[in-house]
Amino acid sequence: MKKFTLFKMLSILVLASFILAACGSTATEAPVVTEAPAATEAPATEASTADVSLRWRTRPDNQEEINVYSTISGELDAQLDGITLTYEPGGTEGSNYQDQLRAEIAAGTAPDVFWIPGTDVADFATRGLILNVSDLAAGTEGFDVNAFYPGPMYHLTYNPETSETGATSGALWGLPRDVSTFVLYLNLDLINEAGAPDPRELAAAGEWDWDAFLDVAQKTRALGSDVYGYGASAWWGPYGVWLNAAGGGFFSADRTACALNTPESLQGLDFQRSLYQDYDVATPYGEDPEPPFRAGKVAMFQNGRWATPGVRTVGFNWDVVELPQGPTGQMGNWLFWGAYVINANTEHPQEAWQLVQALTTAQVQGEVAALGANIPSRVSQEAFDAFLTFTPPVNNQAFLNGLADNPATEGPLWAGSWPEYDKVMGPAIQSVLTGGQTIDEFGVTICDEANKVFNP
Repeated sequence: MKKFTLFKMLSILVLASFILAACGSTATEAPVVTEAPAATEAPATEASTADVSLRWRTRPDNQEEINVYSTISGELDAQLDGITLTYEPGGTEGSNYQDQLRAEIAAGTAPDVFWIPGTDVADFATRGLILNVSDLAAGTEGFDVNAFYPGPMYHLTYNPETSETGATSGALWGLPRDVSTFVLYLNLDLINEAGAPDPRELAAAGEWDWDAFLDVAQKTRALGSDVYGYGASAWWGPYGVWLNAAGGGFFSADRTACALNTPESLQGLDFQRSLYQDYDVATPYGEDPEPPFRAGKVAMFQNGRWATPGVRTVGFNWDVVELPQGPTGQMGNWLFWGAYVINANTEHPQEAWQLVQALTTAQVQGEVAALGANIPSRVSQEAFDAFLTFTPPVNNQAFLNGLADNPATEGPLWAGSWPEYDKVMGPAIQSVLTGGQTIDEFGVTICDEANKVFNP
């Protein structure tokens, strides 16, 4: 048997709470489903034949992030008494990751514990795919749902049968792994070569808005036909910020109807369309912008904290800056989060709950944050100063500025089906951004289809 040791709580771990109880929505990109990468088993240790074997999975953004979670799996394998772990890196950004999990749960081949985006919690919970661990948590000494950001916990404790939420709702669908906001990763060498202003200086002066962003994108795009001013992945998060920053969004205020056709939403989408169709400053929509950014061919790459481990490997000068302010004076950012949840069909619910707790301790969250992948989801004032030391990037304040700018909390649709909404919204927006339909055509038809996914 391996010796069990309780994790020491670090006082430096998380960020103060900036949460909205409402939110954004979920992944749209739909790359072809491929076979999951090979599992990464923890280093061999002497274990009793009575040890319980658990498999767990995350959706890493790159090889560097896979390495982070592989290391953590090995550490926890050595510490959890009676449990042997195997870590499996899942697919990258896109709904295929969640689709594969749903299929594996139905087939009885899914991992015991896995990470899912916050947007998918309602779908997995109402389909009976994940375990309600409320009873297990009630029997856990010292467990407190208030140790985590309230935005994610609003959804993780939502009881769809009673519409109650909170510590006494009778529901707990998992624990949040992390939070993040978008920033723009900057290739400072390209920006300097183009003679463009430094976005960090513009932000510090309160002059970093859509016009300034477009100016930097155009000047860097002029460096060559293979150099782009801006790059973003093809899913709901990147395009959603432009709608949010214009004062629009995906849903009505109570999240029970489509709002994609409001003047504000259409204004934000039209500006993003212009980056692809009018100004030609962006990498082709639908193509992964991270490889060309890491190859030194993109000046501004929009992504979350999870991209940091990979960007740390580049050979050019880089940093980050917050998103530019839109017409509302705000960035339109998201508060992203995801949760570790337990397969409803696991044969070892108690041990799986131990693993979920272990993966979300202050110590493990701090280790992930220090390696660059995420911002901890536990609430702690000390986390501000600690997070600023996790460099590079130098300008970690940009992430905190995003958290402070009233970001929309990513969350599921309890009043409808997020996956179905995403299937309507994503292709329609892609059609606009690639020139397949006009903004006016999009506005006339989009909500007629999207509203069908809400509960009667």
